[in-house]
Parts: sequence; C-alpha cells; structure tokens
Amino acid sequence: MEIVIANNSHRVYAETICETILQAAQVRGTGIAKRKPAYVISKMEQGNAVIALDGEKFVGFCYIEAWSHGKFVANSGLIVHPDYRGKGIAKQIKKKIFEHSRTKFPNAKVFSITTGLAVMKLNSELGYKPVTFSELTEDQSFWNGCQTCKNFDVLKRTNQKMCLCTGMLYDPNSNEAKQKTKVKEKVFKRLKSIKQTLFLKKDKK
Repeated sequence: MEIVIANNSHRVYAETICETILQAAQVRGTGIAKRKPAYVISKMEQGNAVIALDGEKFVGFCYIEAWSHGKFVANSGLIVHPDYRGKGIAKQIKKKIFEHSRTKFPNAKVFSITTGLAVMKLNSELGYKPVTFSELTEDQSFWNGCQTCKNFDVLKRTNQKMCLCTGMLYDPNSNEAKQKTKVKEKVFKRLKSIKQTLFLKKDKK
C-alpha cells in the first residue's frame, strides 16, 4: 500500500470516494457532508489531496480546503474503504494530509469539525485543541457546505455557534500546539455525549 499526493491520474477513483463517504455517513447515522465527484477531482488537480492505494484498489482519501484567503485550512473528507478499516490507515492518511497542509500553507491555522471520536483522537495527537466554532473560519462558504449534513438544523438554530460536531484547531503559532499535549479520549466521549443529549432531546420534543 502507498499513500501519495493525488493528481489528475487519480480522477478515476472520484466516484468510489464519494460513494464510500456517503455509505459511511449512512452507517454512522451522523453528519458527513456529501461530496460530488467533480469537487473531489478538482482537489486532485490542485494537488490538495492524498490518496491511499493497494495496487490499483482504492484504500483511503482526504483533501485540503483553504478558507478566509488562506488563513485557515481544513483537512476534509477523510475516509477509508471498509475492507481496510481497523488497520491504522486513517491515522497514516491523516498524518500525510496534515504534513502536506503545513507544507503548502505554513502560516495557516488547520481546523477540523467532526463527530467521530477516532478523528478527534487523531487530531489531538497531531496537536489540535478543541475550540468553539467562533475560533474557526468565518468564511460562510465553509458553513454552507454543512447544508447536506443531516444535523444542519442544529447548526442553523444555534446561529452556527455549535453543533453535534466538535471544532478542533491547530495553530502553528501556539505554544500548546508545539508541545502537542494530547487530550484524553474520555474527554471527547463526554463532550459528544453532552451534545447528543442537549440537541437530540430537543429534536424529540
């Protein structure tokens, strides 16, 4: 298996990538914004994505999005094919795309919003810290991308201040980021539980 910077030659995997992301969202029952093949291909052509392959078989994928004129970047669409899960591949992809982001956008703050405990743990190991949404990009086009998420109503009714997702941020100029102090997994589990109780109870009323 190899993990490489994606390019135009990898466009043949775009449909598979989008289908895998959609299936993961359905299985998890949580919010993952839908992606279209054309958008995934554009990231490949820009050199803003990494892809994992086992020979010619698709293994995993992740891409970079730049916001607020390059002041913020996000590593989005992290996915691993079901046949290859549980082998630590997501961690390898996450590390590769993070390093690529730091190379292409060395002064940018790298952020993530996710409901996945595994992704939160990976982010923490790379130096991300949990933050409020107000500390993330104010670029409305980013938040508009959440409209295809099943939890978008939560984001909307809180005026984009919070959702079931947890915001995480890596600030290259922060001393805390340089020290890479890990946040314990039980903290993420507690945070996720609180959010689900708070918002899902409201939905049942």
